Amino acid sequence: MEREKLELPENGEKLLLHSCCAPCSGEVMEAILASAIDFSIFFYNPNIHPRREYELRKDENIRFAEKYNIPFIDADYDRDEWFKRAKGMEMEPERGIRCTMCFDMRFERTALYAYENGFNVITSSLGISRWKNMEQINGSGVRAAAKYPGITYWTYNWRKKGGSARMLEISKREKFYMQEYCGCAFSLRDTNNWRAKKGRGRIRIGEKYYGEADK
Repeated sequence: MEREKLELPENGEKLLLHSCCAPCSGEVMEAILASAIDFSIFFYNPNIHPRREYELRKDENIRFAEKYNIPFIDADYDRDEWFKRAKGMEMEPERGIRCTMCFDMRFERTALYAYENGFNVITSSLGISRWKNMEQINGSGVRAAAKYPGITYWTYNWRKKGGSARMLEISKREKFYMQEYCGCAFSLRDTNNWRAKKGRGRIRIGEKYYGEADK
């Protein structure tokens, strides 16, 4: 399938792509590259827990960015601030207000960096996942961009025209680390509780990779 030629919105010239992980961003990165758009990766995900999981996801993203010589901006982990903002939301469900807070925090930092460093468009790979609410993600992105003059959040639907299928193909081709929960401590807790009810073992961090047989 021939890729669609992408164009940045609002006469955009330079894109800052917030990346949550290599599996979600792989297709997004290749689509942007194929359209000859000037962009850099911004990795700011203080929600990811524990630290080992965070480093695994970041390292995989760096590996893929280096393959294509894409600039990679490694932002602060900032985990304590994330837990501070999540206080009182510990039992909220996936896609609830805790997730909105999480998206807001990450996109606000992305928009600020873009404003201070010559980018005029921001977007995120988060929306390509079918487990996420795209309207929730886009709402956070648009709110964050609106705080800074000249910054636009690109609401492009990365799932369409085979994007989700290519996301999986690229993950298998590159043998990316396979994440088994959204990322935060509470999603890890809830996923393990669900697995226990289904008679499945707990998540074992750092063991599963796309394209390899289950261990």
